[in-house]
Amino acid sequence: MRVIFLAVVLSVVAQAQDKSAGQRSFEARCAICHGGDGHGTDRGPAIYNRTAARDNQSIATVVRGGLPAGMPAFTVAQLPDAELADLTTYLRTLQPVVRTFRRPELRETITLTDGTKLDGAAVANGLEDHQMRTDDGKLHLLRRVGNQFREVTSTVDWPTFHGDMSGNRYTTMTQITKDNVKNLGARWVYTMRNAQGLQDTPQVVGGVMYVTNVNTCIALDAGSGRFLWQWNRPTTQGVMGASSNRGVGVAGDRVFIVTDNAHLVALNRYTGEQVWDTEMADWHQNYGATGAPLAVGNLVIGGITGGEAGTRGFLAAYEQATGKEVWRFWTVPKAGDPGSETWQGKDIEHGGGPTWITGTYDAATDTLFWPTGNPAKEYNGDDRKGDNLYTDCLLALDAKTGRLKWYYQFTPHDTSDWDATEIPVLVDANFQGQPRKLVLHADRNGFFYVLDRTNGKVLLAKQFLKELTWASGIGADGRPILTGQENTTAGTRVCPSQDGATNFYSPSFIPATGLFYFQTFEKCSVYTKGPDEWTAGKNYLGGVMRMAQGGTPEHILRAVDINTGAIRWELPEAAGANGWGGTISTVTGLVFFGEESGEFAAADAATGKLLWSFNGNQNWKASPMAYMFDGKEYLAVIAGGNVVAFALGD
Repeated sequence: MRVIFLAVVLSVVAQAQDKSAGQRSFEARCAICHGGDGHGTDRGPAIYNRTAARDNQSIATVVRGGLPAGMPAFTVAQLPDAELADLTTYLRTLQPVVRTFRRPELRETITLTDGTKLDGAAVANGLEDHQMRTDDGKLHLLRRVGNQFREVTSTVDWPTFHGDMSGNRYTTMTQITKDNVKNLGARWVYTMRNAQGLQDTPQVVGGVMYVTNVNTCIALDAGSGRFLWQWNRPTTQGVMGASSNRGVGVAGDRVFIVTDNAHLVALNRYTGEQVWDTEMADWHQNYGATGAPLAVGNLVIGGITGGEAGTRGFLAAYEQATGKEVWRFWTVPKAGDPGSETWQGKDIEHGGGPTWITGTYDAATDTLFWPTGNPAKEYNGDDRKGDNLYTDCLLALDAKTGRLKWYYQFTPHDTSDWDATEIPVLVDANFQGQPRKLVLHADRNGFFYVLDRTNGKVLLAKQFLKELTWASGIGADGRPILTGQENTTAGTRVCPSQDGATNFYSPSFIPATGLFYFQTFEKCSVYTKGPDEWTAGKNYLGGVMRMAQGGTPEHILRAVDINTGAIRWELPEAAGANGWGGTISTVTGLVFFGEESGEFAAADAATGKLLWSFNGNQNWKASPMAYMFDGKEYLAVIAGGNVVAFALGD
């Protein structure tokens, strides 16, 4: 026994000696708040990524003086200079890590109500719910029945950012109606740590909900909000324009997510373990990624950000099994390639055209419909005379090859940052007396469009704003009829504003009403152009923008007749125009939306009459979704950093 005891003591001493003086100081003084790896806890932020940009003196200033947010000051008496030097040396060794977090799992055997035995590891459990992972890696979502359990049912999923490949946030579930919507209430809430203003749409497959933040994916039991697993990696310091994440793509046993530094990552959807990681672009060249990938066939499609930073935009497809790139479509052509004649000047080299919102897909023709963003320099077009293809476009691409079938450009030579990254909604409907295959699109530039999705021809284009200054209409050739308004060095007032007449938040369409429902802004901007040179790590704007003074900005939910472009009804919201919540509509005649004041609300789809609301007290950035779990219809939306699921009372 003495030999064993001595061996243990010597082992502990050896481990202590293996640690540097700086590590021992860090663990004694800093780890309680910042974590043993410097990645933060609920008591303090991550610091592994903060030392590279600071010299030793600035680190010492923070340590000696503390911070108002709560970090205490350490005097020389408490932390001698020599120890501070060792601590600083150790801080510089802290590195980012990729982590998959699951609660400790205990082996168990449970009995189902039909007498079947399940053996596996307990993932989580509550008073009524229980979650198990069996040895085949599959998750089982269970509910207690006395001393036994039953498996839940999940009959209506929400497997993509839009729910349906068509992009129409329209549910045919019938439990929630105009008569009983007053009984709708929050059933559960999951709060994401250190998160606010999230733009994600939750996705549900097989009863498991996937929610995201930057470089983070979390899996939840969709019936209770119970945490199942989390994958995350540290945020990338210095990355441009990727401060949000809008969701995942799901196919088979995999979940796909983009990272802030323009990687596409595949995870096992039952465990959160990373399967592969593919770099889409070099983030040092101002690339990033925020959009939810789209799984189509055996491919997963991913886009990039960087329109404000002068990237050269593209959309790419990767093998789901391996992450190998299959095709890439460049939204800014190289000099000499088709479309390059629409770029006269040096800015073709850093032309923008990002692809940051998720497109839609027509399985019958195997066609992707993907919208593209603004050109760069965005406020100054002097070095990019011409239309600047394929920015501010809707692209129709062959899904297997990326070949361009057709395109339509909403705003040629855009100098107002009017990305066309609003959702292209695919519908088959009677249009002006004939059955047609349509694309419905309300654009940031202030016009509502109906396109023939077989060829891109404009069938209808109608202004939906009260004040629109840049064009007087859309001509028979599909091109805007310009007013001659241009940005100047003195400043030019333009309507709509840079935020757009609408934006990426989701619209919806109800076939029975023939109405397209979408959130709109009434406000203007003043653009002042100026010189600029592209630099890695900086935005490439070519001027500045400010909100125009005078008037009252408005936020209005509108319903547009797709046959005429006429506004059938509109529902003015609370004062201001800062909310970015989208819509979902139902076969029972309801439109749910995020209201300007922070309420999640429902309106009568035929009349616009407000029928129900729940105060989320958040400035909406996300759009709602719906699913069926265990026989109950749910609506879910992210309010700030909280996932909130609603259902009718029992």
